[in-house]
Amino acid sequence: MTVEQFRKMLSAQPFQPFTMNLADGRQLEVPHREFVFLPPNSRTAWVADQDGAAEIIDLLLVIDLETRPPAGTAAQAS
Repeated sequence: MTVEQFRKMLSAQPFQPFTMNLADGRQLEVPHREFVFLPPNSRTAWVADQDGAAEIIDLLLVIDLETRPPAGTAAQAS
Protein backbone atom coordinates (compact mmCIF):
# COMPACT_ATOMS: atom_id res chain seq x y z
CA MET A 1 0.00 0.00 0.00
CA THR A 2 1.20 3.53 -0.71
CA VAL A 3 1.03 6.59 1.50
CA GLU A 4 -1.19 8.23 -1.13
CA GLN A 5 -3.70 5.36 -0.92
CA PHE A 6 -3.81 5.82 2.86
CA ARG A 7 -4.35 9.58 2.52
CA LYS A 8 -7.16 8.94 0.04
CA MET A 9 -8.91 6.52 2.43
CA LEU A 10 -8.47 8.94 5.32
CA SER A 11 -9.94 11.90 3.42
CA ALA A 12 -12.86 10.04 1.79
CA GLN A 13 -16.23 11.81 1.94
CA PRO A 14 -18.16 10.48 3.70
CA PHE A 15 -15.56 8.84 5.90
CA GLN A 16 -15.84 5.06 6.10
CA PRO A 17 -14.29 3.28 9.10
CA PHE A 18 -11.52 0.85 8.18
CA THR A 19 -9.08 -1.70 9.52
CA MET A 20 -5.35 -1.45 8.84
CA ASN A 21 -3.80 -4.89 8.24
CA LEU A 22 -0.08 -4.77 9.06
CA ALA A 23 2.74 -6.94 7.76
CA ASP A 24 3.33 -8.39 11.25
CA GLY A 25 -0.26 -9.69 11.42
CA ARG A 26 -1.66 -6.96 13.67
CA GLN A 27 -4.87 -5.12 12.85
CA LEU A 28 -5.63 -1.54 13.86
CA GLU A 29 -9.16 -0.20 13.79
CA VAL A 30 -9.73 3.36 12.56
CA PRO A 31 -13.30 4.30 13.52
CA HIS A 32 -12.90 7.95 12.46
CA ARG A 33 -10.22 10.09 10.81
CA GLU A 34 -9.71 11.93 14.11
CA PHE A 35 -7.95 8.80 15.42
CA VAL A 36 -5.07 9.34 12.95
CA PHE A 37 -2.38 11.99 12.75
CA LEU A 38 -0.54 11.95 9.43
CA PRO A 39 2.02 14.75 9.02
CA PRO A 40 2.51 16.21 5.54
CA ASN A 41 5.20 14.50 3.45
CA SER A 42 5.53 11.68 5.98
CA ARG A 43 5.25 7.93 5.62
CA THR A 44 4.52 7.41 9.32
CA ALA A 45 1.16 7.86 11.00
CA TRP A 46 0.12 8.01 14.63
CA VAL A 47 -2.94 5.81 15.13
CA ALA A 48 -4.88 6.01 18.41
CA ASP A 49 -7.27 3.46 19.83
CA GLN A 50 -10.53 4.09 21.74
CA ASP A 51 -8.57 4.34 25.03
CA GLY A 52 -6.22 7.03 23.68
CA ALA A 53 -3.14 4.82 23.38
CA ALA A 54 -1.30 5.49 20.12
CA GLU A 55 1.08 3.60 17.88
CA ILE A 56 3.44 5.01 15.29
CA ILE A 57 3.00 3.04 12.06
CA ASP A 58 5.26 2.99 9.01
CA LEU A 59 2.64 3.07 6.25
CA LEU A 60 4.86 1.04 3.93
CA LEU A 61 4.28 -1.90 6.33
CA VAL A 62 0.50 -1.76 5.87
CA ILE A 63 -0.60 -4.68 3.69
CA ASP A 64 -4.11 -3.43 3.00
CA LEU A 65 -7.07 -1.46 4.32
CA GLU A 66 -10.46 -3.08 4.87
CA THR A 67 -13.49 -0.85 4.99
CA ARG A 68 -16.39 -1.63 7.29
CA PRO A 69 -19.81 -0.15 7.96
CA PRO A 70 -19.91 2.81 10.36
CA ALA A 71 -20.73 1.90 13.98
CA GLY A 72 -24.44 1.85 14.68
CA THR A 73 -25.50 0.97 11.13
CA ALA A 74 -27.03 -2.34 10.18
CA ALA A 75 -25.78 -4.24 7.17
CA GLN A 76 -28.22 -3.98 4.29
CA ALA A 77 -29.42 -7.08 2.48
CA SER A 78 -28.91 -7.08 -1.28
